[in-house]
Amino acid sequence: MKTSKKLFLALALIFFMAMIYVGYDISSRTTFPGSKSQLKKRIEQDYIKKDSVVQDTIGLQ
Repeated sequence: MKTSKKLFLALALIFFMAMIYVGYDISSRTTFPGSKSQLKKRIEQDYIKKDSVVQDTIGLQ
C-alpha cells in the first residue's frame, strides 16, 4: 500500500469516528419528540395557569 493511501484511510477513519462521536453527543442531549406531553397541555401548564399579576395595582394609588 502506498503512503498516500494509508494516510487517506487513517484520515477517513478519524473523520468517521468524529462523526459517530458527534452523533452520539447530540442524541444524548435531546429527547424523542413523542416522549413529550402534548402541546396544548404544555401551554396550559406553562402559560395559562401562571398569572404574573398577583394583584391589581391601579387601585393602590
